Amino acid sequence: MRKLASSSLAMLPSPEMAAAAAAAGGLATALRGWWEEVNAAPAWQDGAFFSLSAAYALVSAVALVQLIRIQVRVPEFGWTTQKVFHLMNFIVNGLRAIVFGFHAHVFLFQTKVYTLVLLDLPGLLFFSTYTLLVLFWAEIYHQSKNLPTDKLRIVYMSVNGVIYVIQVCIWIYLGTNDNPLLEPVSKIFISVVSLLAILGFLIYGGRLFFMLRRLPFESNLKGRRKKLYEVGTVTSICFTCFLIRCIVVSVFDSSWHAHIYF
Repeated sequence: MRKLASSSLAMLPSPEMAAAAAAAGGLATALRGWWEEVNAAPAWQDGAFFSLSAAYALVSAVALVQLIRIQVRVPEFGWTTQKVFHLMNFIVNGLRAIVFGFHAHVFLFQTKVYTLVLLDLPGLLFFSTYTLLVLFWAEIYHQSKNLPTDKLRIVYMSVNGVIYVIQVCIWIYLGTNDNPLLEPVSKIFISVVSLLAILGFLIYGGRLFFMLRRLPFESNLKGRRKKLYEVGTVTSICFTCFLIRCIVVSVFDSSWHAHIYF
């Protein structure tokens, strides 16, 4: 009984532990209150949205400059995958900059489907842009292994075509029939699209990374390190972005989706 009583007393929180727990609880309450205050303040919201609009506009301008530089340097190659990637990067980031810049008007449409189109379209274009990068890497990998590359573009166009057709059908259905049962279907669809991008980056980003690591040491060591860093970094960032998007779309409610789709 004495041992049981002493062990029960040892399990009771000490004054220091109680003070630390109270401080942590007070900090969490303060942070929650700060976030609710910031989230409800129009000035903070405008500042955040306009900052994001400026950032996306800058990225869009950089993509346009890169496109022009490549076109001036090698105009004889026509519209290569790299040029199309920079063009799509310019379009998707420019569209995001416009939507963020006019965020106050996005939710004022009387027809809800117009708002959904503006929110969904940048995400779809983002998918098409960065799966185009996967296509570029897949072409490099197949060429290095003497594998055929003619079907890769067909697969890319087919996958993107099916995704856009499904999304357009969802928009049309929502425009004619506001069915709440379609919301979970839309969530699943966005999650599947993100998973497809994740698989693409894992398969071809990983293959290209390990292929570069296995190059002989007699090759250009500095150039190999640069390409290894580039492929590894881009693969990790894009994998993380699409994974977070997939999880957040699946977990959070529809009030968050307007921010997720960007």
